[in-house]
Amino acid sequence: MELTKTTNAEFRFGEFGPGYVMRGPRTDFGVVQLRPGDDASNHYHAKIEETFVVIEGQATVWIDCQQSYELSVGDIVRCDPGEMHYFVNNSDANFRAVFVKAPYDPKDGVQVPWTPGEPVPTDAIAAAKDAAA
Repeated sequence: MELTKTTNAEFRFGEFGPGYVMRGPRTDFGVVQLRPGDDASNHYHAKIEETFVVIEGQATVWIDCQQSYELSVGDIVRCDPGEMHYFVNNSDANFRAVFVKAPYDPKDGVQVPWTPGEPVPTDAIAAAKDAAA
């Protein structure tokens, strides 16, 4: 048995970003926190499914650099392996979501530089789908 709290997350960038609260052996749990104007880099996982549960604020999630969804408290988003995801907080309040990644693989993450308004990286999307197949 392991017990922790979402408030125990140590964020990658000090006051924002992802922060893990429980790692492995089969699943990762963490919190992503974005201040107004912050974003979480566009990336995908080849074999990991990642699910987000919004617990505070609002943000936009972009899937495969093409579809955007406005998220608020209570929303749940699941990203399949090979599905790129990018979060941005365009609101004036903090955004927080619990994330769950399974199966556990701390090396399974591929960064694909992209922000809204830039050309869609079609080669990277094809590579992501191939990696997940």
